[in-house]
Amino acid sequence: MDSILRLLMGPWTTYIIWVLSDKGPQRFGALRRSVPGISTRMLTERLRMLEGAGVIWREQAETIPPAVTYGLTQRGDDLRSVLDSLGEIADRWKAEGVFEGAMDRMPLKMDKPGKRALSASPDG
Repeated sequence: MDSILRLLMGPWTTYIIWVLSDKGPQRFGALRRSVPGISTRMLTERLRMLEGAGVIWREQAETIPPAVTYGLTQRGDDLRSVLDSLGEIADRWKAEGVFEGAMDRMPLKMDKPGKRALSASPDG
């Protein structure tokens, strides 16, 4: 279980899986527009990681420029019910006020000037 959680806890990872689950296969540009705030570099990195783990598939059409489409594999589809359950729990906890002020207590690092991002290291 720890290995799956480590895979999913990377920045934007669950959001990308959720978009592909909700909208179906997406071309790179459409996927980038569906994940507001993600950089091209970060999206490319996350997609490569997810493809390497067998969570998504990648199909490249031999056109100029290349048309690249991404979608969920069976492994990625296996995560759908888990993410739906986590979403329901998050909604319930949010309604209970669990997250109010919680972000202020989380270890953060500066991603870009003026932007805060969660620290990727376990010790902050």
